[in-house]
This record gives sequence, C-alpha cells and structure tokens, in this order.
Amino acid sequence: MPGFPEGASYVRLGRREALRLMLSAVASVATLPFYARWIEPGWVEVVHVRIPLPGLPRNFHGFRLVHLSDLHFDGVWGARRRLPRWLDLVEGLRPHAIVITGDWVTGLEGLPEMEAALPWLRRLRAPEGVFTVLGNHDYWADASGVRRLLALAGIRELRNQVHVWERGRSRLALAGVDDAWSGNPDWQAVREAVPPGVPAILLVHEPDFADHVATLEVFGLQLSGHSHGGQVKLPGWGPPFLPRFGQKYPEGLYRIGGLTLYTNRGLGVVPPRIRLLCRPEITLVELVGQA
Repeated sequence: MPGFPEGASYVRLGRREALRLMLSAVASVATLPFYARWIEPGWVEVVHVRIPLPGLPRNFHGFRLVHLSDLHFDGVWGARRRLPRWLDLVEGLRPHAIVITGDWVTGLEGLPEMEAALPWLRRLRAPEGVFTVLGNHDYWADASGVRRLLALAGIRELRNQVHVWERGRSRLALAGVDDAWSGNPDWQAVREAVPPGVPAILLVHEPDFADHVATLEVFGLQLSGHSHGGQVKLPGWGPPFLPRFGQKYPEGLYRIGGLTLYTNRGLGVVPPRIRLLCRPEITLVELVGQA
C-alpha cells in the first residue's frame, strides 16, 4: 500500500463499519455541548487534602475546614437550584468550620437569586463558624448588597480581620483580606492582627497574590478560588483561558516559600457557563502537624 510504513499492518473497514464509526464520532461531537453545559457543571467533586501547618497545636490536629468558592448566583445558571445538593455534600463532611473565598454573585441579577436562596444559605453551619471574604465579581455587582445578604444568612465576613479559635490554651488564627483586585485589602492590618506565635490561615479570593502573602511571613496556608480551574481544560493543553490574578496558581496545591496555597476550582460558572474536564469542587482541608 503506497505511503504505508513497511512491516506495518492495517485493517480495511467495511462500508458498514466505517459508517458506524463515523456516526459514533458525530454523536460524540453533537453531545459534547450538552455535556459541558448541563452535566459537568453539576457534577461536583469532593477533594480531600491533608495539609501540614507549621506550629499547629496538637489540640488542632485533624481540624477540618470545608472550603467553598465562587458560587456565582447570576439569575441564569441556577446556583440556587443546585444549592441543596451542595449543602448535603458539605454536611456529610462534618467540618469544624466552613470558609468561602468569594464571588457570591455575578452581576446585579445575582442578588435576587442569592436573596431567594437565604433559607438554604442559613443551613451553612459548622461548630466553629462560617466565614467568607468577597471576590471581584461581588464588587463589580454590589458589594454592599452582598454584605447585607451575608449578614442575613449569618455568615461572617472577615474584611481585613482575624478570628482566633481556642482549644484550652491552644490557638489557631483565621484571617481574611478584602478582595485584592477590586476591594480595599489592608495586608498590614491583617498581618498585625495575627497574635504572635499563633499559626494562621489566610482567605484571599485571587490565588496569585500568594507571592505577596509569602513575603508577610505570618501565614502558613492560603485558601483561594477565582480561577475556576479555567472551567475548560483541553487534553494535552490545559485551560485555554484563565482570569487575571488566577493564571499562575489556577488549581490545587502549591508551595511558595514557607506558604502552602490551595486553589479551589469553585462551584459556579461564568459565561459561557460551561465546564469541560474541570469539575466543580468542594474541598475538605484537614490540618495536620508538620513533621
């Protein structure tokens, strides 16, 4: 056979087999948009990561944080419809505390949807509290409106603030900085609010600020979202698009100097509201002592 490598073998497909193969390929391509729009965005992956935290007191070994991010209520995609299922998954993880790293809404249209979801958001409860920071989309929509709804839901925003958990004489700090892109972050105030010698975790919406956080030399762990992992990943290529401040550390675990960063892929989507090979995520962070 001209052009066929010497010594190689081949199989000649009959007309019926060729037609079946062609129809199968066409069907796969035809169903891909349906899958990316309606299946994968609702197919949540629960990721369990054990993270060593320098100086973690023995009383806090095994402390469980559920990390959520980027719910993106937008009045179109249907975050409110999916919320009960997300809550079931969160409750099944039995966290000590819950943290949400911003982007509650997309546009003004998200505020009425988030308000309608308040009965469900009030179900977000954990023994050691529920904490959040805002993201860039919250500011681009209406940060004050988001804050009003968070207060009604009983979710505490750490706006350049620090919360300290205590177990006996042991302490663990959780800090949050206002959105680093569009808000009013006060890095120095947050740094100084961490009690000396207390291990600390920082919530920052955009992950790529980890390079700056590492220079503060106070925080052992940063939790972020923002990137959605790109929403779409091409085989052998990765995400063709990543947002500003979410390009260097788009998903998963990273080590930057003495800082560990975990970037959550988020639960919601932004236009074109599809996911492909990049499932939405709920992260269970289990803190362990550093060997």
